[in-house]
Amino acid sequence: MIDPLLYQRMIEQARDYALFIIDPSGRIMSWNLGAERLKGYAPEEIIGRHFSIFYTREALEGGWPAHELQVATVEGRFEDEGWRVRKDGSRFWANVVISALRDDDGKLLGFSKIVRDLTDRRLYEDALRQSEQRFRLMVDAVQDYAIFMLDPEGMVASWNPGAERIKGYRRDEMVGRHFSHFFTEEDIARGKPWEELATARRTGRAEDEGWRVKKNGERFWARVVLTAVHDDEGHLRGFAKVTQDLTERRHAQDLEKAANNVNEFIAMLAHELRNPLAPIKMAVEVMAKAPNDAQTCEAMRQTIDRQSAQLARIVDDMIDIARITRGSLVIEHAPVELGEIVRRAVETAAPALAAARHTLEVAAPAEGVVVHGDRDRLAQLVANLLNNAARYTPAGGRIWVRASREGGHALLSVRDTGRGIEPQIIERIFDMFVQGRTALERVGGGLGIGLALARRIAELHGGTLEAHSEGANRGAEFVLRVPLSQAPALREAPRAELKSAVPRRVLVVDDNLDAATTLQMLLRSLGHETRVAHDGMGALDIARQFRPEVILLDIGMPGLDGYEVARRLRAMNDGQTFRIVAITGWGQETDRRRSQEAGFDLHLVKPVDPGVLASVLEQRNGATLH
Repeated sequence: MIDPLLYQRMIEQARDYALFIIDPSGRIMSWNLGAERLKGYAPEEIIGRHFSIFYTREALEGGWPAHELQVATVEGRFEDEGWRVRKDGSRFWANVVISALRDDDGKLLGFSKIVRDLTDRRLYEDALRQSEQRFRLMVDAVQDYAIFMLDPEGMVASWNPGAERIKGYRRDEMVGRHFSHFFTEEDIARGKPWEELATARRTGRAEDEGWRVKKNGERFWARVVLTAVHDDEGHLRGFAKVTQDLTERRHAQDLEKAANNVNEFIAMLAHELRNPLAPIKMAVEVMAKAPNDAQTCEAMRQTIDRQSAQLARIVDDMIDIARITRGSLVIEHAPVELGEIVRRAVETAAPALAAARHTLEVAAPAEGVVVHGDRDRLAQLVANLLNNAARYTPAGGRIWVRASREGGHALLSVRDTGRGIEPQIIERIFDMFVQGRTALERVGGGLGIGLALARRIAELHGGTLEAHSEGANRGAEFVLRVPLSQAPALREAPRAELKSAVPRRVLVVDDNLDAATTLQMLLRSLGHETRVAHDGMGALDIARQFRPEVILLDIGMPGLDGYEVARRLRAMNDGQTFRIVAITGWGQETDRRRSQEAGFDLHLVKPVDPGVLASVLEQRNGATLH
């Protein structure tokens, strides 16, 4: 058994704790070295005095010393932390434990009191608390950034005013909810919120830029930093998330990118227009110098015909650009054989394929795969893919076209051995005016709308168009998927042939002298009687005398435009039956509606196919086609 004297010496000589005994009334009965060091009193100065001498004035006024003894008497023990006072008047933060001392009969003999100086810890906690408060005030003052905490599972644990401003949620609406509410449906379906947490958990940090969603459903472009927060022992306590709204910057970048694309487009358009104009001009010169050489003139005529067709395609591309931009691209749905679409597309792309000496392999059933769509637009889509493959495949390459069924869809793929597609632009190639090469490399590469138009056509058919490539110089594959049709395919009507017709009296009205003269010469070669006017008033005067059966009328003319001329022609009609046909460069839907309202029977867009024109002149009735 340990000697009681040893216990006494341990208590008396302990220096880190004030250990002393007080009687039931609160007067000090003993004093150790730790008490002397901590409180500053020598034993002879303090023994016999009331222990309340160590308390602040506020504690004394509140009766706190008596309260401590009362609790210790009743409960056997009292513990507290608070400010205490030394002999010199300085304060220290003390941890105090008072225990009741009783004899075997339960009589209260007094109390033991143990006091520890925790001032350093208190100062550290105060400093930490002040730092946290300053940080909280700083975070709450931030309006330009959403700053908030997540728990380890991704639940929102805090919310600053910047988060409320950027995301639209109040604090009470968001705290306790999962942060995936800020992600788009597509990102949620891909599991992106949980990937972010996993990355931050694994590496300590996750950064991203992408679309996020506000409370009202509006999207904004965000830069996000997610940082894992660990305690001193390395345990994950949650995540700090900072979000910046960069929508304006993104918009500015998009505008700059669009401006650059448009500038490139204008330069490419000028080049593409000069390409066919140059041989046309040369052909005219050659024909002028050798007017009697039939073989030469025929060769030059064919050159002009080919290059004019190229100019017409450029104009059609321009019209399609406008339609895509306005979202007004129209699709005529009907059952059509996929094999027929492939045949027509191959026919269209044949010159480009032959010029580059490519080998084309086609595996598509001629019949039996019927899709519900627009024959011309789908053929245009596939032709764009073939021309694209021909353009970006080095000479002598190979191109494959495959068509098949898969479930309720038809699949068509165009694969090549060409330059391939860089991973960073594989989706951008479907943007307008993007071609993926420098300007010099793209010479003869068209206007850069082919793939954008192809994807839009696919989407308007309820389908998809995707690009695949293993990278530069590894070739590329484009896969079209469109719904199958349950109805049988409709047979295509035969094209109108250019031939001599029943003679008509035809009035040609166009302010462009060359356009009017060449059209008059064509009509006379077909056996029609013609007159020509170059302005609106002249057209009205000639119409009164000539009494035409058909009036081919330009719309964009100085003075009286074509719309007003048509209205006046209808107003002065004295019972004569005649048809008014617009021959114009204006081909938008609004132009067609205006011509119909003005009294036109038909709206044809320049350049008009001679076969179509011959068919129009064959018709005797006033049927309209707009």
